[in-house]
Amino acid sequence: MTQLAIIRCEKNQDKCPMTNCFRCLRGKKEGFAGYDDCMLIGVFTCRCPGDVAINLSKILKAKEAEAIHFCTCTFAQKTDKGWFVEDGGFCEDIDDIIGKVHKETGLPCVKGTAHLPKNYTPKTWT
Repeated sequence: MTQLAIIRCEKNQDKCPMTNCFRCLRGKKEGFAGYDDCMLIGVFTCRCPGDVAINLSKILKAKEAEAIHFCTCTFAQKTDKGWFVEDGGFCEDIDDIIGKVHKETGLPCVKGTAHLPKNYTPKTWT
């Protein structure tokens, strides 16, 4: 069973209880579709400018996380027509942050959880 963690953005913490992220994880759908069996072992909130994500990820690794997912809201925006990557999400530096987390922890880092935009395939840093 793969032990997963999720990092979300502070800009969405007061609006989103992550319900769909947890549902998708449990059902192995959307950003979690590639797992045969998985379980959530930790969740953190990243704070701007994102430097804290590296330390949070090191804690998650120490707690035996095997992969870290970054919420879709960090890179995609919700509209009345669905979720779209074109206008970006809450974090303009998300790719850089994910790259740094992967480099420092060696863990696979996945860009996406729930609400994946149409035709979007989660990018994984391995």
